[in-house]
Amino acid sequence: MRLALICSLCAMAGLAPGQTRPRARDLGIVTGTLPTGPLNAITDVAGVLVGHTTLIRGDKIRTGVTAVLPHAGNLFRDKVAGAVFVGNGFGKLAGSTQVDELGEIETPILLTSTLDVPRAADALLDYMLALPGNAGVRSINPANAGQFLTKEFPRLFSFVLRL
Repeated sequence: MRLALICSLCAMAGLAPGQTRPRARDLGIVTGTLPTGPLNAITDVAGVLVGHTTLIRGDKIRTGVTAVLPHAGNLFRDKVAGAVFVGNGFGKLAGSTQVDELGEIETPILLTSTLDVPRAADALLDYMLALPGNAGVRSINPANAGQFLTKEFPRLFSFVLRL
């Protein structure tokens, strides 16, 4: 409840140009039990890689894709433990059933706009099947999710993954 109230107040307050929003931790909100890393970022975790690209077109289109790699190796051959948390159930999600059932992730995780989730999954399959040792693989579970990120909803990405 406290978190929702603080988030609402921060969102309503509005920021003047040049101001930054306070981080949750700066407002006394601490999640988890472990201390943060030096950058307070996902990349503080050893071996985790993150890539991102943004598309801006005119005044209405702001979208992008983020790739999170739990490690730099072949995730299909060296899977990692994983779980799914649904925050609001509004966006699109691919790959969650297998993650829930097996408790592991076998591909990089892609975050993108809702309408690009199928394209991201397709590109993720191409990327994974092209990795050495995966030529004979017959089933890969691409993990990706999307939310509305733009005022207009064109399918903007033509994915070619080079991770």
